[in-house]
Amino acid sequence: MVSLLVFIGCEILPGDVAQVALGQFATEDTVRALRIELGLDKPAPARYVAWLFGIVRGDWGNSITTKTPVMAMLSERMVNTAILAGATTIIAVPLALILGLLMAVKSGKAFDRGASVVVLGLSATPEFLLGTLAVLLFAVKLRWLPAVAYLSSGADLGQTVRALLLPVATLVIVVTAQIARMTRAIIGNILQLPYIEMASLKGVPRPRVVAYHAMVNAIGPISNVVALNVAYLVSGIVIVETIFAYPGLARLMIDAVQARDLPVVQACAMIFCATYVLLILLADILAYAFDPRAGVQSGTGKAVH
Repeated sequence: MVSLLVFIGCEILPGDVAQVALGQFATEDTVRALRIELGLDKPAPARYVAWLFGIVRGDWGNSITTKTPVMAMLSERMVNTAILAGATTIIAVPLALILGLLMAVKSGKAFDRGASVVVLGLSATPEFLLGTLAVLLFAVKLRWLPAVAYLSSGADLGQTVRALLLPVATLVIVVTAQIARMTRAIIGNILQLPYIEMASLKGVPRPRVVAYHAMVNAIGPISNVVALNVAYLVSGIVIVETIFAYPGLARLMIDAVQARDLPVVQACAMIFCATYVLLILLADILAYAFDPRAGVQSGTGKAVH
């Protein structure tokens, strides 16, 4: 279904692919020859089936603009995007979970009210604003960090960290705020349930109530929130990659859309969608595995509470 939607989306893009690739001064014969070479003269269903079977065989086709295999173009960009998304995930997820847990435990207190205001404000702030302000402050004004996140093959660890610092910090702020806000809401709701009150009345220490009773039951919903945000990091960092000129997969897709390089656009879209689906599937599996009701219904376990 995703492959069909991706193919249809590329088909309805305005403009002739061959004409855009050759330029406005190309003759009709040249455009027609390129259309035949690219197989654009064939019916759409036949092109879709050929493209889908090519994906199954690992053949993503060749780029229209560079004539190079799409897989070769994707390999380096995928690594760059994985580095950016991985660094953001490693920093943002633990930070957000700890912050959300503290906000839920201290619900109604000064820390919770202050942190809630900050988190809500950062959640509502768009990435392009945070990224632009970071460039203006740290790159233009203070000149501490580079404005362009360029990764060279011979760069050492220090140069790589300096290049990634601004884009990673921008994404960490946004993702941490979103996950912390949802974590606070999930754990806060669980702490108000009757079995939590019963455990407290029985004299169970508060840290054990939170860690054993509340957190275990919150793993499922929280894993869905984390999966959604990690999927966003892989497929939704187009703005950040554009602001910092980061050579990632999302930037490659934007350039390919502008050039009507459909094989590259289709390959990037399929990678984004596959990553999103797999992460959501993993989150659903974790949610089921840690759902106490699943164990009760199947007769293989007991509810945590």
